Amino acid sequence: MRSILMGFTIFLALSACKEAAPKKIDNGMQEVQVDPKLNNADIIRNPVTASQPIDTNNVAKMAFEVNEIDFGTVPEGTLVKKSFKFTNNGKVPLLITSATSSCGCTVPSYNKTAIAIGATDVLEVQFDTKGKQNFQEKMVTITANTLPSTMMVRLKGIVKPKS
Repeated sequence: MRSILMGFTIFLALSACKEAAPKKIDNGMQEVQVDPKLNNADIIRNPVTASQPIDTNNVAKMAFEVNEIDFGTVPEGTLVKKSFKFTNNGKVPLLITSATSSCGCTVPSYNKTAIAIGATDVLEVQFDTKGKQNFQEKMVTITANTLPSTMMVRLKGIVKPKS
């Protein structure tokens, strides 16, 4: 009896902490919630991962003003912060699902809500030069509901060693 009561208590504790899982859509993808302020579909699907034919017209299009920033020469230990400005030139809201860097010293941050058609936003990139010296090049890969589904931006410059 004691083990049954213990098992039931564990079951209640575990089930109480679960969040509702996203609904599966008929093609096996998960739904993504769009900012309710946008008057668009309430689900954005990544066209590249769909099992159905790819729609190359009705997708989000992420157009960066520049995809490479040279931060110049900075002393070692400097925290370099740069912004990559972009516009959604597509026909549906743009949803960035991830942004990852080539190094733990480089941290990208981005808007987690959908970016409206024609709207402009920024991808912020922070590069910590502590322990880095000479020429540095850091890549950030962005995954979104675009075609192609991944894009890259690059941050580069020279880190002057401590004397």
